[in-house]
Amino acid sequence: MSPQITSGKDLPQLPWDDDKLKEECGIFGVVGVTDAASFVALGLHALQHRGQEAGGIVSHDPAQGFNSARRMGYVRDNFTSASLMDTLPGPLAIGHVRYSTAGSKGQTAMRDVQPFFGEFAMGGAAMAHNGNITNADALRKELIERGAIFQSSSDSECIIHLMARSLQRNIPDRMEDALRRVEGAFSVVAMTETQLIGVRDPLGVRPLVLGKVADGWVLSSETCALDIIGAEFVREVEPGEMVVITEKGVDSRFPFRPQSPRFCIFEHVYFSRPDSIIGGRSVYETRRQIGVELAREAPVDADLVCPVPDSGTPAAIGFSQESGIPYAMGIIRNQYMGRTFIEPTEQIRNMGVRLKLNVNRALIKGKRVILVDDSVVRGTTSRKIKEMILDAGAAEVHFRIASPPTAWPCFYGVDTPQREKLLAATMSEDEMCAHLAVDSLKFISLDGLYRAVGAVEGRDANCPQYCDACFSGEYPVAPSDMINKGFELKAAE
Repeated sequence: MSPQITSGKDLPQLPWDDDKLKEECGIFGVVGVTDAASFVALGLHALQHRGQEAGGIVSHDPAQGFNSARRMGYVRDNFTSASLMDTLPGPLAIGHVRYSTAGSKGQTAMRDVQPFFGEFAMGGAAMAHNGNITNADALRKELIERGAIFQSSSDSECIIHLMARSLQRNIPDRMEDALRRVEGAFSVVAMTETQLIGVRDPLGVRPLVLGKVADGWVLSSETCALDIIGAEFVREVEPGEMVVITEKGVDSRFPFRPQSPRFCIFEHVYFSRPDSIIGGRSVYETRRQIGVELAREAPVDADLVCPVPDSGTPAAIGFSQESGIPYAMGIIRNQYMGRTFIEPTEQIRNMGVRLKLNVNRALIKGKRVILVDDSVVRGTTSRKIKEMILDAGAAEVHFRIASPPTAWPCFYGVDTPQREKLLAATMSEDEMCAHLAVDSLKFISLDGLYRAVGAVEGRDANCPQYCDACFSGEYPVAPSDMINKGFELKAAE
């Protein structure tokens, strides 16, 4: 993995995309239903926010064997075609939507689009992976020296090659063997001819849930994708757990050494859809509570609380409710502005964020405005939004940010700029406020964020309850590949 911001060659990105962190992907699998691939396509549509560059589905039919389809772009533009879905028959299928954080950085190549497929002595298997393998470079070098021929530039393909070299007698056991060699973060959905398999890494950094639909079973990155197919949420796959699902039911095993879980706290802040449930908690309610904590920690006299849509909306509602300052839609989002809108000319690029967001001038003029956003990464979008608000006649602009300062890159499946390009890595909060030229800027504290996600006493510094490396610089798994390339960890305090 290279911690660079990327954009898809076939999906031109406009400037505001550079200032948000991107989740790597979403994964989904179904077994025991007629036309499983159609269920997977619906599930991937619900997970589209986790990856918009490309998607793929692999299915298995007892008569026709394995079939696959991989396409660039949105699920809705590809996997709604009856002619395409007819090529993916069978009662078992898995799928993946992708945003590149490893592999062909700067361009999405078809060879990197998952799921990946391998033919083994005991039959074929396909696999889709969410997360990032932090020792992928070392594994890849070792595997190539031993004769492996890689078909992609993705870190995920290492798992397939490790499985091929395992001496175990069946696919789940080979997968256990392979994943014991892997460092970093992984949630995996895989399939054989008769089995649907789900695995989470021992820390449970990335999400994976189990659901029931009719006589079949579902694995998904988020609960919102269960809702779209009418599936019942059963439970989360536990950190370090492997589930092997057949027509006989669900077999659970724990192949890894137990560790204290470190689920990604940014899933609560931004990545997951607000209608999903994480750890028994509504994502929407958690984000609203972040706004409540923000209002308590960083009050300010103002006339309106306005979200930066859409990710800042729940926190802005919470801030308004706690502060008593009226909530208002001061910024309106163009719902039809897709990433593939047009090939941008220089003139259109200069319009920047205005293509996506517009200020409600009649509401804003003469008002002291609190803008609530989920994060500040580079600060480029924040500056443009501030300028739009002032151009509309606002008297004051105050930023309140629903996450702590993002000062460290993520190596576990989130696309992050190099550390020196993160505003919080080089500036204090006051310096950022001056840089953005706003009347005030305040981030929620790390303890405040922990309280909002349900840790009443705040963050346990001795054993943090979540992975918060992007805020704290404390990496639960050493990013060995990046360290070998010169990345410097936070000095011990």
